[in-house]
Formats: sequence, C-alpha cells, structure tokens
Amino acid sequence: MMLAAHPMRTSRLPSRSAAMLAAAFAILASAPARASFLSGEALDTAADVLAIVVLILVPVVGIAVFWLVHVLPERFAEQRHHPQTAAITTLCLLSLVFGGLLWPIAWLWAFTKPVAYRVAYGTDKDETWHEEMGEKARAGELLHSELEHLRTELDAMAAKGALPANLKQLRADLAQIQAAPASAPTAAGGKA
Repeated sequence: MMLAAHPMRTSRLPSRSAAMLAAAFAILASAPARASFLSGEALDTAADVLAIVVLILVPVVGIAVFWLVHVLPERFAEQRHHPQTAAITTLCLLSLVFGGLLWPIAWLWAFTKPVAYRVAYGTDKDETWHEEMGEKARAGELLHSELEHLRTELDAMAAKGALPANLKQLRADLAQIQAAPASAPTAAGGKA
C-alpha cells in the first residue's frame, strides 16, 4: 500500500510546479496596472474639479436640502390653515439652529388638530381660512352647507369673545348674504 500512495505524490508534484510556473509567467507577462483612465494634466484637472465639487457644491446642496426639509412642517401648517402656524414656523427655525432636534415636534404639531385652541377660541382654523371662505361667499362660490359651517364657526368665535374686527365684518356680510337669497326668489317670482 505504501507503494501505491507514493506514486500519487509524485504525480501531483509536476502539476503543481506547472501551475506555479504558469502563474509566474502570467505575472511577468502582464501589462502594468493603471489606477485611472486619465493621465497627466487630465488627471490633475479631474482631481481639481472633484475637489471643488466635494468641498463647495456638496455642502451647499446639503444645507439647502436640510433647510427645505426643515420648513416642511411650516408649509403643511399653512396648507392646513393651522391656527398656530407662526409658532410652528418659530419651532422650525429653532430646529435649524439645534441641528434638527426639534423638527419631529414641529412635524407632529403641524399635523395635530388644535383641540385646546378650538375650546379656547371656538375654531381650529387660522384667520386666513375665514377670510378666504368669506371672499368665496361674497363671490357666491360657497355651497349652502359651507356657508352655514362658516357662520357657525364665526358665531362660536363671537361667543368666546375672540372675534377680530375683520371677522366681525365678515360675520355681518354673511348675514347680509344669507338675507339676500331669501329675498331674491320673491323678487324674481314677482317679475315673472
């Protein structure tokens, strides 16, 4: 049995040495490796451009994106006519100063329904919403249900004593608008 194992060892040795010889030949015959497809001045120019992009452009873009993301709660609060938009805006600005730590609070605040504000002031909408709805009412673009909802909110705010002068005027205008359609059918009926 020893004689059978010995010829196997001798048969593997020539194949190993041949493989090593082929690898050494491949290493010696290969072309020198290059780290870049550019060389000389083109490589220097590409490195300069890359350095400018990394050192100047990336931070500017990063700061702009950081700022745009941090004012998103303010934008959503404005779209939703949140009555505390000014406070949310202030929190967003503070969040920029504190590296984004206050941003989740501003985000949650922008999407919460101001229940305590409604209890205190009779509405959960910003004053600008009432003014926009008043303009639509004056133009005759509101449905009857929307007009009633606006009147109800203004009445609730007046009951709480929190009605600014411009909304008092709007409330008076809504009373006239509601009285005008009631008399308009009789006048139209009398003409026909």
